[in-house]
Amino acid sequence: MQKFTVLKAKAAPMPRANIDTDLIIPKQFLKTIQRSGLGKNLFNDLRYDEQGNERDDFVLNQEAYRHANILVTGENFGCGSSREHAPWSLLDFGIQCVIAESFADIFYNNCFKNGILPIKVSSEDVEQLMQAAENKENEFNIDLEQQSITVGNHQIDFEIDAFRKHCLLNGLDDIGLTLQNESAIQDFEQKRTKQKAWL
Repeated sequence: MQKFTVLKAKAAPMPRANIDTDLIIPKQFLKTIQRSGLGKNLFNDLRYDEQGNERDDFVLNQEAYRHANILVTGENFGCGSSREHAPWSLLDFGIQCVIAESFADIFYNNCFKNGILPIKVSSEDVEQLMQAAENKENEFNIDLEQQSITVGNHQIDFEIDAFRKHCLLNGLDDIGLTLQNESAIQDFEQKRTKQKAWL
């Protein structure tokens, strides 16, 4: 998993609450177990019309936000079913950070396991950051070590669990955490093989 330290990027404003995982990545695109290739169908029903043409009024189809790496959105983001394809599709599109007032628990946990930083801030802060994102010239600076969001001269601090912060800063998913103990695991397996060779 890629380390998350500092992200300087454009933020796309999506002022909508209760965006569920089926809206993030519709069910017909869940046939794959590959993490790549899902970005083209991120927010599929919002991005494209029935003929598959881009909708000009959707934020990620606008030139200023087509390559945005940050999403500022409404409360309860990622609600609905527990599909891990939702963070996969966000990351494959290029979204590395989602800022919202609140997240659905399973989606929130899945973000950390896939290298996406979900940031919870107050509704007042979301409103300010939404306005900042609507200014297409603004660049956001997300500093995980300092736990801060900076836009121009304005800074907002955010809280994050220390263990999750450690994992993101060091690029550690569940497998990476396990492999930190690889030598101890190998030692155990060798001793066990000698002690109980019949297993």
